[in-house]
Amino acid sequence: MSSGAYIKDRTVRIAVLVSGGGTNLQALIDAEKSGVVKSGRIELVVSNRSDAYALQRAEKAGIETAFISKKECGGTEGFEAKLIELLEARGIELIVLAGFLSILSEAFTSRYKDRIINVHPSLIPSFCGVGFYGLTVHEKALEYGVKVTGATVHFVNEVPDGGRIILQKAVEVEEGDTPESLQKRVMEEAEWIILPEAVEKVCRGILKEGGGA
Repeated sequence: MSSGAYIKDRTVRIAVLVSGGGTNLQALIDAEKSGVVKSGRIELVVSNRSDAYALQRAEKAGIETAFISKKECGGTEGFEAKLIELLEARGIELIVLAGFLSILSEAFTSRYKDRIINVHPSLIPSFCGVGFYGLTVHEKALEYGVKVTGATVHFVNEVPDGGRIILQKAVEVEEGDTPESLQKRVMEEAEWIILPEAVEKVCRGILKEGGGA
């Protein structure tokens, strides 16, 4: 088989890191089934919380899951060492943060440069950085009175929400919006759309770069 055929036929091995309900994970699982994501395949879902519903979503889809306790690992360094062990054993080439509420160290992010992506529920550089996650992002957007918000998928580096932007999608703020209603609309109209698109885009880039595992 020629190297070109090998690249065409193979898919990038993806790990998704989660902490909560896993709605963005579900969007990726659905996108893989529908063919929106065709250049990559989710091989592993890892959570830092044992009760994360995202783990159940992964199991239902037949995806391998793992729980790593930062406390049991003695902190960030031990947690990341265990995570790296899991990723390397499975030949993971792309890491997707989908509601993963733990800051990764510079040592970790530099190890996987341009191989970690995150979805954030605002149009970066607005309402991002340390402390901006979950409903807080939407609360601040409404407090500020913005008329347009949205979501961003970006590469992850040592600066929280500071990596290069891959895709963004705007969502209008409506009269009477609450943080909860805005969160729901941003997920449905932006996050669940651009995260799979960004994953496919990055996976195609990885395949184009070299094709090796």
